[in-house]
Amino acid sequence: MPTLHLLVGLPGSGKTTLARRLEEEHAALRLTPDEWMTPLFGAGEADGKRDVLEGQLLWGVAARTLTLGVSVVLDYGLWSRAEREEFRARGEALGVRVELHVLDVPLEELWRRLEARNRALPPNTFPVTRAELDEWLGWYEPPTGEERARYANGGGGQGE
Repeated sequence: MPTLHLLVGLPGSGKTTLARRLEEEHAALRLTPDEWMTPLFGAGEADGKRDVLEGQLLWGVAARTLTLGVSVVLDYGLWSRAEREEFRARGEALGVRVELHVLDVPLEELWRRLEARNRALPPNTFPVTRAELDEWLGWYEPPTGEERARYANGGGGQGE
């Protein structure tokens, strides 16, 4: 049965590293929005377009791929419970297995990793300031134990 892998974590938590590993281990299609933003919209043109990219364009590709019997890794972040519930419901509506992979990394470690990444930005990534990270931390809703239990793999682990 194909699996929809949902990755949860802030920038610097290791989502894309894990997504690449899951892609290889499960012969899955990996969808990482940062790799699509600049080619589609140009550098610095993200305002309001990320929601369209993730919720519509990439989800359309993911849904078709899942219906063809191929697993998908959504490397989105899914900071809110509502987002996670939406994609869980979408996967279940397609009749596929849905797994949640949570990357819980302490704030100071996130910042250390982001500082290193900022010094040598990989292609299709963007710099993150400490102020942005602090702001996003306020928006982030870590999955509860109850929420994690609703997924096929029990919610993944810390820093997978």
